[in-house]
Order: sequence, then C-alpha cells, then structure tokens
Amino acid sequence: AACPLYLKGNSAGEFVFDHSWADAAQRAGVAYYPKLLVGVPFTPVTGARFLLAPDADRPETMRLLGTALRQICQNNDMSSVHINFCTREEVDALATSDDSKQTSDPSEYQLRVGFQYHWQNHGFENFDDYLAQFRSKRRNQIKRERREMEIQGVEIQALVGDEISDDLFDPLYQCYLATIEDRYWGRQYLNREFFGLLRDRFRNRLCFIVARKDGEVIAGTTNVVKNGVLYGRYWGALKPVRHLHFNVCYYAAIEHCIRAGLDRFEPGAGGDYKHLRGFDAQPTLSLHSIAEPGFAKAVARFLAAEREDAHEMIDHLRENSVLKPRAGE
Repeated sequence: AACPLYLKGNSAGEFVFDHSWADAAQRAGVAYYPKLLVGVPFTPVTGARFLLAPDADRPETMRLLGTALRQICQNNDMSSVHINFCTREEVDALATSDDSKQTSDPSEYQLRVGFQYHWQNHGFENFDDYLAQFRSKRRNQIKRERREMEIQGVEIQALVGDEISDDLFDPLYQCYLATIEDRYWGRQYLNREFFGLLRDRFRNRLCFIVARKDGEVIAGTTNVVKNGVLYGRYWGALKPVRHLHFNVCYYAAIEHCIRAGLDRFEPGAGGDYKHLRGFDAQPTLSLHSIAEPGFAKAVARFLAAEREDAHEMIDHLRENSVLKPRAGE
C-alpha cells in the first residue's frame, strides 16, 4: 500500500478550505503549518487516495496507512493530517466522527462533508433532450444564452485527443492566464512548460473547448476525460462576450458529453450558478486529524455542525432542482 503525501506550509490549491482553522490555531497559540496533505494538487476531484495491492485486506490496510500518517505527524511535531476528496470506502475505514460514530479521541480522523455541482447524463440523445428536462422559464433562458453566440458571431468547438492541434496549446495557456490576471485572488500555479507537457504527454486525455470569433481563439477550457467522466479544469476568455462563459464552460461541454456518451461532467468547485443550469449537488468527503487535543476538540465541534449544514443544503438543492422530476423519482 502507498499514498501521496505532501508537506504543506500553506493551504493553497487544495479546495477543502481550512484557512479559518489556521487563523484560529494562530489565535490559540498553535502552529498550524507545516501540515500533511494526502491529495492531488490543484484537483478538486474525488478519487482513491490510498493505493492498495489487489490482494490486500482493504479496510485493515487503509487503517494501517491512516495510523502511520498520524504517527508521522506526531513524531515530527506537525499540526495535522488532511486526506482530501477521498472515497466513501476510505471514510468508512478511517472516520471516527461520521454521523453514526462517536469517539473519545478527537485527534482521530474527523469527517468533513462539502458538495459540488455535477451533471449527470440520463441517456440523452442530444442537447434538446437535455433541455426538455428543464421547466419552461429556465429552458427558454438557456436557449437565449445559446443564441447569443450566433448573434455575436462566435463558434464553439469541442476537440479531443489528436483533434487538438499543436497551435491550440499556447492560446489555451493564455486563456488560463487571463482568468488569473482578472481576479485579485488569482494564483498562477501552472506555467507554459506545463501546457507543453500536456501537448507532448497527455493529449489523449484532453478535451479542449474552444471559442473562435473571426477565426481567432477568444476563449477556451482545458478539460480531462477519464473513465466516462469529463472533468472541467481551466477556463479563460481573451475578449468579453455576453454569455460566453456559460456557453463554453457548460453548454458546449454538456453537448460534448451527450455526443461522446460520457456519464458525468464535474466542472470543479464552487459556482452556485451551475445549479440553475442543471447541475445537482453531490457530496464530497475529506478526513482530518488534528494533533493538539484542545484544538482537535474545537475542530470536531465545528465539523459536526458543518456536516449537518452540508447535508441540509444538499437535500434542499436536490429538492429544488431546476430539472423536472424524472419518471420513478
């Protein structure tokens, strides 16, 4: 068994936000950094964080890894271990503070529940089939937003694998930079060389959605395709066009998923406006072990309340989906 493990001196690029924990620790005189992170950098995607041999006893081996991580933390005077975007199986093996579990040791792994907006393909044959799932007001709004591209003379195309020409990687890098430069909190994690490596080594996994006007690339998204799922990553626009963001990031991506027979589209963290466009709430899970007993108790209380709020919000969003109920629901 093995797991990726990073020593972090900040909380950047994680998408499970613990900045308030770091602030509270500082006020309490607890050094929050360095901390240990088990996760995939800059990637808010659920997946296996513990890698196990095929013949391993999965729950027991996960518990061994979890214990080893806590020992590394304690033996090296680190504040905490964080296992982000882990699977339900990993939670079941390690969590001691699930809604149905209690523990007298708050420094053991505490469950944190968040949520994202995901699109599900329910066997749609085309985009009109998908539109038919909306109530009339929202359906007409999406049609108006889509028509705006024709009015503005914008053409949008989804390209995968070898369809992506070499000359598109630099414009997509410029789109990535444009989003960072447009936001005061933007942080550039990727450089031009990274996009060159995508071109040389990872093209077969990519889906570029490219918007052109008068033949010039004006916007695009860099996405990854794996196991029937489209993962939305980096968006940017080089020219302002009304409704361009919704069309490039969501509608064109959904249309590609339907055409390619993909099961799901995960556009990344955040964005309540995704709910209005047919993306429904799905829970995300992470595990956290805090070494300092007093601070661990405070975090445990916070997480118990946050879990309750997260479940209530997920239920509310699902009950108030903009999509019409399907047969049998």
